[in-house]
Parts: sequence; structure tokens; C-alpha cells
Amino acid sequence: MSKITLKDVAMAAGVSYQTVSKVLNKQATVSPETEERIWEAVRQLHYRPNVSARNLRTQSSNLIGYAWQRAADESPRPILDQFLYNAVLRFEQAGYHVLTLLMGSDEEMDVTIYRELYGRRQVEGFILADTNHDDPRIAYLIEQNIPFASFGRANDAWDFCWVDVDGRHGMHIVVEHLLAQGHRRIGLITWPEGSEAGAHREAGYQDGLAAAGIELNPRWIVRGENTVQTGAEGTTRLLDLPAAERPTAVMCISDFIAIGALNVARAAGLQPGPDIAITGYDDLPMSQFFHPPLTTVHQPIAEVSRQLAELLLKQINHEPIAQKGILLNPRLVVRESSRG
Repeated sequence: MSKITLKDVAMAAGVSYQTVSKVLNKQATVSPETEERIWEAVRQLHYRPNVSARNLRTQSSNLIGYAWQRAADESPRPILDQFLYNAVLRFEQAGYHVLTLLMGSDEEMDVTIYRELYGRRQVEGFILADTNHDDPRIAYLIEQNIPFASFGRANDAWDFCWVDVDGRHGMHIVVEHLLAQGHRRIGLITWPEGSEAGAHREAGYQDGLAAAGIELNPRWIVRGENTVQTGAEGTTRLLDLPAAERPTAVMCISDFIAIGALNVARAAGLQPGPDIAITGYDDLPMSQFFHPPLTTVHQPIAEVSRQLAELLLKQINHEPIAQKGILLNPRLVVRESSRG
């Protein structure tokens, strides 16, 4: 099979090969429709440019850095897998590849990774996830004026490019759903303090209770790592509360935590849904197959990745950015685990 060339792409897209070359090298301004037609032809024909030659010509590594951590219990991280997969697709459409790096737990070492890679110009910029409040990585990248975009926020006073899902809204609509089912004592199993995403979701839980005139009982909140074990231990603690305080509904900050909650409820002789409502967050593909199927919150992860990639590409190409912070809405998926 002969090698696909620029002229093949141009013919498929209905433009000149010079236009294709300029678009692939980010040197042309064409209509969005024309650019999408060119990229569609690239995908359909599986065209691969000569990256080495282009890098020499543009003095660019054409690499985007992404440092990641394993979960505390080495469990899978399907949401971040979805995020990375969709980000890689968009960057490759633009002629970039994503270089993944293992990030340690020591914050100073985390910053060192970014300093060394960008200092040697081995990458053109970074994408971040797993952000925490006052995240030192973000503080460093802002200070050094290094191109980056983050899945998640860190500090409302900081000016940087981020895309996030409105976890506050997501948890608020879960509370509204549970209130509509007749629940007034609603527990929350959440992450340790310091997680930015966790703080927003917890705020949504508190907002929902306050809007309904329900006084928050501090004993309704249980904290732990993002593990099934946390869900099991947290639900056990909530069920052990005196009858007058015991929650009739348990909101879990993730679907993983909800697995443990479902198991403990059933082991206690309770049927999730009619006897105790249990909800998750993330809408993992497996959540519809839990026993019973899990009510949860769906996050538009593919859209997060697309918008985040666009923000970083604009920085790299020195293009104007109309909006640095983008907040997307999640949606509630109601299933049997919360139905009375």
C-alpha cells in the first residue's frame, strides 16, 4: 500500500495541498468548516506527517506533558482514563502527542518534573488533573508563565486556564432528587479535606440541605479515600447512629465509594432504594450494572477534554483566549438505588 501524502489529504478535503500543509502546521486561517474537513480527511486516510522534519522546521517538540498518580489503593481511575483518551485524540488532530509521566507524592518533586521538562523544551505545555486547593504545580506554572490547562480548579483568585464540571450543582440536584423521594436525613461519604473537587461537591450537598431548611448534622458526613472500603466503613458508621439521627439516604462522592455503601446496606438486610437510598457520582459504565443499578451524576468528560485541549493549543499558538475558566454542567441519572 502506497504512503498517504498531503496531496491525498487535499484531494479528499477538496482544497489545495498548500492549504492542508498550512493548516497542519498552524500557519493558515481558514473557516472552521474547512479546517474540520481537512482534519476529517486526515483521520479517514490515517495520514501521518513527518514529525521529525516538522520539528526541525518549527523548533517544536510537538509534545504535551501529562503527569499522573496512581490511586492510593492502586484501583483503576476510569474518569481520568476517559479524560486522557479524549485529550489525546484532540491533540493528535492538531499534530501533537501526549507524553505521560509518573508523578510522585512529594509536592516539590512534582514541581521539579515541570521545571525540568519545560526548561529543556521537551514539551510545549502541560495538562493537569487531580488538582487540590492552592495546588503548588499550578502556582509554579503561573509564576513561570508556562502554557498549561487544568482539569479542575485550585484557587478562585488565580488567573489560569481550566475546565471543570460543576460538582456543586451536581450534588445539589442529587439532594433535590432525594428530598423529592421524601428523605430528610441525608448522609454524605466524601473525600478528605483539601480536594478541590471534593470541596465543591460537599458545598452542593450543604446548599441542598440549607435550601430545604434542613440543619446539617456533622455526624452525617464521613471522610475517606476514594475506595470501596471507604464506602463500606462510612455506611457502617452512618447505620450505627442512633435511630433519630440515622440517615435514610446516603450520598457518595464517587461511584467507587457507592459500591461499598451498596454492599454494606445489603449485608445489613436493607434493600437499596426502598429501605435506604444510595447515590454515587461519575456515572461509570459499570454503574448501571450494580445491584441495584446506581443513581449517579454523569460528567461530560469528552467535552472537558476537548475544551481543555483548545485552551492549551491557543496558549501554545499565542492566540487570544476569550474565557480562561470553563464550567460545564453535569446531569443526574436516576436508577433503582434511590427509588422508594
